Amino acid sequence: MLGAIVGDIVGSRWEFNSIKSKDFPFLSEHNFITDDSMMTLAIAKSFLECNKDYSDLSQLVVKNMQYIGRKYPNGGYGGRFNQWLYEVNPQPYNSFGNGSAMRVSPCGIVAKSIDEAKMLSQKVTEVTHNHPEGLKGAEATAVAIFLARNGKSLREIKDYINDNYYPMNFTIDGIRAKYSFNEICQDTVPQAIMSFVEAKDFEDCLRNAVSLGGDADTLAAIAGSIAEYHFGISEDLRNQAIKYLPKELLQILNAFESRYEGKYGGNRV
Repeated sequence: MLGAIVGDIVGSRWEFNSIKSKDFPFLSEHNFITDDSMMTLAIAKSFLECNKDYSDLSQLVVKNMQYIGRKYPNGGYGGRFNQWLYEVNPQPYNSFGNGSAMRVSPCGIVAKSIDEAKMLSQKVTEVTHNHPEGLKGAEATAVAIFLARNGKSLREIKDYINDNYYPMNFTIDGIRAKYSFNEICQDTVPQAIMSFVEAKDFEDCLRNAVSLGGDADTLAAIAGSIAEYHFGISEDLRNQAIKYLPKELLQILNAFESRYEGKYGGNRV
């Protein structure tokens, strides 16, 4: 899950200031967390609180996303989601925005099988993004994380996504020039996954994602959420990243890592 947060922070300064290069400052005082990290941690909090059979997971996701979203109102939420955050009786609104995929990483971590990853992904996604493409984008991300956690190779992950979710018949260099900002799953999730597949290491993965010049924080959050479990994240980078988190959100990260990922979370290098 830390990989999603690091990706969000790295991409944050480039979301509306697109850069078509991998040569950019990685972390600085100009970076910050956005709704990608906030809603990922809201879902993590829901896993910490839910029943063992996940029967109340969806209900808790609604509660925690509204709680964190209202407490941190400057996260850069999309217009319809921001409205949903303040509704008394919030209902799904048929969205296929990439917000479903940016926040789903806890599902791929908690799941004990691919089928469970798919089930958990649906439970946390359908409360807002109940359009088939919104559900698909979240599921593909959760499954890719599960596969990476369980030692599958870059080629195996790419092939699984290609066979079950999106055509992966492109390269980052090949699409960079014409790729433009958008916020829908079908034009964000496969590109984020390919940023991971083509990467040499965790940092290179995030640089691939940001260099597309699109929705940089979300592309990097999705890519980073998978890359953490293949390449690992150094303790030094973790220590840099957590400085951007308010105390309450850091406590959620620490508690989730302690329960589901061991003392220091996912892979470390």
